[in-house]
Amino acid sequence: MSSNKTVLVINSGSSSIKYQLVDPVGEAEIAGGLVEQIGEPDGRIVHEFEGRRYELVGPIADHAAGLRLAYDMFADSGLNLDDAGIAAVGHRVVHGGTSFHEPTLITGEVLAEIVRLSELAPLHNPPNAIGIEVAREHFPDLPHVAVFDTGFFRSLPEAAATYAIDREVAAAYGVRRYGFHGTSHEYVSRQVPQLLGREPAETNTIVLHLGNGASASAVRGGVAVETSMGLTPLEGLVMGTRPGDLDPGILLHLHRTAGMNVEDLDVLLNRRSGLKGMSGVNDFRELGRLRAEGDAAAQLAYEVYVHRLRKYVGAYLAVLGRVDAIAFTAGVGENAADVREDALAGLERLGVAVDAARNRAPGRGARVISAESSEVSVLVVPTNEELAIAQAAWRFV
Repeated sequence: MSSNKTVLVINSGSSSIKYQLVDPVGEAEIAGGLVEQIGEPDGRIVHEFEGRRYELVGPIADHAAGLRLAYDMFADSGLNLDDAGIAAVGHRVVHGGTSFHEPTLITGEVLAEIVRLSELAPLHNPPNAIGIEVAREHFPDLPHVAVFDTGFFRSLPEAAATYAIDREVAAAYGVRRYGFHGTSHEYVSRQVPQLLGREPAETNTIVLHLGNGASASAVRGGVAVETSMGLTPLEGLVMGTRPGDLDPGILLHLHRTAGMNVEDLDVLLNRRSGLKGMSGVNDFRELGRLRAEGDAAAQLAYEVYVHRLRKYVGAYLAVLGRVDAIAFTAGVGENAADVREDALAGLERLGVAVDAARNRAPGRGARVISAESSEVSVLVVPTNEELAIAQAAWRFV
């Protein structure tokens, strides 16, 4: 590989790490993989290079251990990262607060601010910071660039970004809607017009990013005008371990009657809610297995998940007024045909109809799954946050 023409991307999430060595100009993945189920007994790392697949199964204690395993996999598969022509390391960072909107060169001060912002994203900014620390140790002479999930949603109208609380309190403590998964929402919303042969400025899209974390966005002509996550990644859709929308009075009730303190409530909301809180599992594949076995709690958890998703689709149809496309993306969105079908069932009078055969046909690429009669195109669009991060870091350096 020629010198200085690749970007190493580290996407260190709440329970997994995606990593890729990317050619940002040619838009090609050279090598990469996924470390998943970190902290669980059955952790796994899958690595791919030159058409070959390498896999390790076993406990992965934490994100630092996961990243070191990823580096080892590059070497074991025959690719020395020191000779890979890396121009920069791009890092996904979930929360930039009011401090960061654009891709930012990581310094000690920037890293300290990312850590401080963990109070707003306790499941994500800490592993993001660990990824940065470990990568800076491994590549001390390379520029490291942070790309923030919140950046795409800086365009939200004030009416969408503002919470109806005392304005002085909101201003003093930075309380507003920031939105998350912005890199994915931006990437997918840019892919949709290309797939449909439409002008981006004339395309209105609802993007449904459904993974262990889940969020929805309304994008008008390439500009985000609404999104489901808020000050923190807790708001909105039901997620793997987070509840999404919740009456804040519940927290006051639990404090007063159950004696829960702030730390107890933090653990409840970030680690013991969502699918896991309702069914005992947060992996959608495990949820499907339990449903198939007739587990009532798993079935209810699925129904709650789909019900919330339908509510947001309906709300964003109203926000946009005219919708040209609904795009499903991320792990659940790309692979769970039943979720796609159930979330949009019965919306024919609103111009939305899924073709069952198209929806369930095997395939991993971008594809249209709506019926010919559907006024709104329904698509599955695999997200590529790593490419988007690589290109942002490349442009920066």
